[in-house]
Amino acid sequence: PQPSSPCVMSSHCRAQTQPTAQMFAQILVSALAFSAPLARPAGRSAVTMSAGKSASVPFLPQPAGLDGSMAGDVGFDPLDLASKFDLKYLREAEIKHGRLAMLAVVGFIATDFGITAPGAPTGLSSVAAHDVAVEKGAMFVLLFAASVFEVCAGVPAVEQMMKGSDRKPGEFSFDPLNFSKDAASMKKFETNEIKNGRLAMLAFSGMVTQAVLTGHGFPYMY
Repeated sequence: PQPSSPCVMSSHCRAQTQPTAQMFAQILVSALAFSAPLARPAGRSAVTMSAGKSASVPFLPQPAGLDGSMAGDVGFDPLDLASKFDLKYLREAEIKHGRLAMLAVVGFIATDFGITAPGAPTGLSSVAAHDVAVEKGAMFVLLFAASVFEVCAGVPAVEQMMKGSDRKPGEFSFDPLNFSKDAASMKKFETNEIKNGRLAMLAFSGMVTQAVLTGHGFPYMY
């Protein structure tokens, strides 16, 4: 008979032989588990619902939760979310998704031109490259790196902001070229960022849709 391992029935050994995928899944879940503080809606702004109309949707009243103090605020809140959720958290989410979308637009187009990251699959369209990157594991490396950054920097920063710190939504003190050297410059670039982020979120959705429908690379036309 074959000799049996002395740790076959040992719970300690079984724990040591857990697949690496489970460890990765635990890190990923912890990165995605942070959710908005829905139990503590933001208090309404000192600006009350006026008789005026929204600048962006003239047939709707001016939202009470939007007073124009935030960059890119043009009174667009048809679902009145600003009075139901914390406005700082909503702006944090908008800035984050806008930044990701801007990077995604550049990366999607770059892939069609054959520009890829080291270790990423080459010679593929942007749509095909996604599936191959998932199959080969390159996408999981990217997801792992983003999850680590989110756990170590993103979640703590948002938690501090929600607890009353003076941190502004989306702020990570990252300005190596000193664009925000004064208040006027800060306001200008904050507005530019939020507008370009909103455009990128719409653009990326359209680009992916066109790429799949047409089966062609940039500019994704028939």
